Amino acid sequence: MRENSLRTLWRDGGSALNGWLSIPDAFSAETMAHQGWDTLTVDMQHGVTDYASAVAMLTAISTTSVVPMVRVPWLEPGIVMKVLDAGAQGVICPMINDRAEAERLVGACRYPPSGYRSFGPNRALLHYGADYPERANESVIVMAMIETAQALDNLDDILSVEGLDGIYIGPADLCYSMTGKFGFDHTEPPLYDAITHILARAKAHGVIPGIHCGAASYAKRMIDLGYRFVTGGSDYHLMAAGARAVVLEAKGQGAASASDGSKPVGLY
Repeated sequence: MRENSLRTLWRDGGSALNGWLSIPDAFSAETMAHQGWDTLTVDMQHGVTDYASAVAMLTAISTTSVVPMVRVPWLEPGIVMKVLDAGAQGVICPMINDRAEAERLVGACRYPPSGYRSFGPNRALLHYGADYPERANESVIVMAMIETAQALDNLDDILSVEGLDGIYIGPADLCYSMTGKFGFDHTEPPLYDAITHILARAKAHGVIPGIHCGAASYAKRMIDLGYRFVTGGSDYHLMAAGARAVVLEAKGQGAASASDGSKPVGLY
């Protein structure tokens, strides 16, 4: 079976820089895959990607050594199993709020006796090799999103679930759940306190800590802090920001300020 290089990177003590794919297009995904990311995540929750588009994007990513991940729309075992069958090497699942939900997520990603994943690894078998069924349980990565005050309250219970490889902070929803406001790339309490607390508890449980970031500078800050799966940008946002910069330069208008309404908004 092909190696899951993300597991190797983590085993060697490294941190993965993850790119986010919201655009449902194989060429766009392939282009992103050639830019040096360690991993790419196809977003089926807030991106505009359906299953057929996701399969094409996973196929495009596989032209490189980049590890393909999928954020599924919800904790629904059917779609979790389908994206794994399609070749995702890891699953990120939103809104995991307690131990029971984390156990259900892990079970959907593991073949018996470790879980209840149904057998039918169509593209996964084709791409990863004939021994995929025997080695999938040790290869596939399972990450639960921590993005509510309830999940924060139940953090140790979630982190103690056997087979959970990592957690992934959804900062916008976590901010809203804790403060009633949306926000990103937090440096202020209580959000930054939550970010450091989640990191410490994940390390204590031997679970990989991950976080979604809006800016590359903040992604570097989180890697330096100790996060080991860090999203540094999305295809949608990077395209919009790059296009906006060209338009402003060509029109002689200089860089856009964050307050003039011209800053592009990404998909989270």
